Amino acid sequence: MAEEKKAAAKSKKAEKVEETAVVEEPKAAPKKAKKAEKKVETPKKPMPTEARAIAKNVRVTPRKARLVMDLVRGKDVKDALGILNNVNRAASEPVKKLIKSAVANAVNNFGMDEESLYIAQIWANDGLRMKRYLPRAKGSASGLVKRNSHLYVVVKMR
Repeated sequence: MAEEKKAAAKSKKAEKVEETAVVEEPKAAPKKAKKAEKKVETPKKPMPTEARAIAKNVRVTPRKARLVMDLVRGKDVKDALGILNNVNRAASEPVKKLIKSAVANAVNNFGMDEESLYIAQIWANDGLRMKRYLPRAKGSASGLVKRNSHLYVVVKMR
């Protein structure tokens, strides 16, 4: 009798396992079909035609940076870097680094040709302003504003 009870219990467990297997199969099939449809529907992105670089809170006043940027706006990258190497201004070094960064972004991220790049846009905006005090005569003080700038450049292919 004990053997008959064990055999009956095993057959009931086998029936439950078969029922759950039958129920799970229809649920899994539609999910796979939906995934296949999503892969077909994705459109390709267009290739970018420009690359940019941003330098924030550079310790150069925006007015001085704009004077240097006006010299290289619209020039080829090689010409612009040559001009910046010979300009004796405080802002020439950060602007040169910014242009090199934009060129590296264009070449490494988007596969553009370095020889055909030119500076399409370049500008400087105000950054943080640090307010300091300068000691003056008779125990007084006057204000001093140390300006920073945000530098932006966009390079494109010709």
